[in-house]
Amino acid sequence: MKIALLQITAGDDQTANLKKGAEYCRKAAAIGANIALFPEMYNVGYTTFDPAQAISPQDNFFRHFRQLARELKMAIGLTYLEKWPGAPRNTLSLIDRHGEIVLTYAKVHTCDFDREAALTPGDDFYVCDLNTAQGQVKIGAMICYDREFPESARILMLKGAEIILTPNACEMEENRLGQFRARAYENMVGLALANYPAPQQNGHSVAFDGMAFNQDETTRDHKIIEAGEEEGLFIAEFDLTKMRAYRDSETWGNSYRKPRLYNSLTAPEVQPPFIRPDARR
Repeated sequence: MKIALLQITAGDDQTANLKKGAEYCRKAAAIGANIALFPEMYNVGYTTFDPAQAISPQDNFFRHFRQLARELKMAIGLTYLEKWPGAPRNTLSLIDRHGEIVLTYAKVHTCDFDREAALTPGDDFYVCDLNTAQGQVKIGAMICYDREFPESARILMLKGAEIILTPNACEMEENRLGQFRARAYENMVGLALANYPAPQQNGHSVAFDGMAFNQDETTRDHKIIEAGEEEGLFIAEFDLTKMRAYRDSETWGNSYRKPRLYNSLTAPEVQPPFIRPDARR
């Protein structure tokens, strides 16, 4: 299972973004990718939250990538500022190799302390069955700040996700990379993150397969790939057979959880020092 992490720059010119994105999708298909994943809100390069720049699946930008996915026989994780009643959403749609939309996810954990307070947050996490040349694989999605909440990846794991697509638009430094690694390890899921290169962000698009130990229980580096800061296309190859065997036998994920003790995780009350007047619940 090959996922192409499209670590490419974009701006507020949607026509130019479309042309460049299509070019990189063609490059991904030429080297056998099953999915091409864009960084966060690619249609506007994460440069604006203006509703006038938002698009829907009926718009030419979106329709072009549906046609391209069908032509290339490759799934595309397309990210965009989505038209929505009221304020727009920060959204990923997964288009399968037949050109059909099989998953649409809007960012739940919008950065309400910053410009994303202007957006409508998503209201759930979703998992879909993606048909690939290698068979069916269960795909989930989270976006950027979502990955900083363990609940995001946890819910997707509980819903059956084997691989979680993660478009990004912020600096992936040591702590965020370590945090992302932990999400894969604790849930035994594959994670694939596409970020913008420098100078737009700092690159470091990365993927983990979640298999943190070998069969003899020695530790294993489960990072598949980590890009540098430069623009480019980076392939993350997941061995689904080995991942599934690992998930069948190891102790993390949902094997030994005690959910009856976790009521505090869904309690709406917030105690000091975490009270923030701009937080939306």
